[in-house]
Amino acid sequence: MRTSKIFVTVDAVILRKSSDYELLLIKRKNEPFKDCWALPGGFVDENEDLKAAAIRELEEETQIRVTDLEQVGAFGKPFRDPRSHVVSVAYFGIVPDNTIAVAADDAKETGWFAVKDLPKMAFDHEEIVTLSLQKFAL
Repeated sequence: MRTSKIFVTVDAVILRKSSDYELLLIKRKNEPFKDCWALPGGFVDENEDLKAAAIRELEEETQIRVTDLEQVGAFGKPFRDPRSHVVSVAYFGIVPDNTIAVAADDAKETGWFAVKDLPKMAFDHEEIVTLSLQKFAL
């Protein structure tokens, strides 16, 4: 029997409404994609629920605490992460318009970006954001 070398991560697509919707991104502190904008997220711990992992990672990297997120879908194209074969399960949530993010853990910086004017993102995060916006009709 072969042991799988596939890893599971979670990503959080978090919006806040100002005059229009803004997307929360973090600037990565580490490789791969060091200094690139990305969705908050990370590896799922052993015996951890996927949604709980997304909530934990969001809080660890941005200090934003949410209680519920909706699953967007799974993203698992080979080579989406240069470290190994990684499948990410993305989650979506909306936070109040006065929500402030503070960079922590492996986030170097946080930023809120108008969904109509997003920067280039790491991994396949543009695809994840596009699907999230379509799925939740925003």
